[in-house]
Amino acid sequence: MSRFAPGDAVRVRDSWPEAEGPVHIRTPHYLRGREGVVLRPLGQFPNPEDLAFGRPAPSIPLYHVRFAQDSIWPENQPGDEFLVEIYEHWLEAA
Repeated sequence: MSRFAPGDAVRVRDSWPEAEGPVHIRTPHYLRGREGVVLRPLGQFPNPEDLAFGRPAPSIPLYHVRFAQDSIWPENQPGDEFLVEIYEHWLEAA
């Protein structure tokens, strides 16, 4: 079951597991700590961060999350948006 619904405000966890050793991360580093809005849940998929190392990979929800571009890159025009697929374990309620 998905934790977030369309329209929910979320924040990408400000976590840096790569500082502790080799990892495979599917979440762009420039989004960590940033707020966005869930556009839609996409279903559940095996965690690619585990699959990359041949570990058992539980299925976890994946979402389309919308971000205002000018909140990430100030040189962008207000109103510009971009959409990113982010797994649930990287998201928290904003």
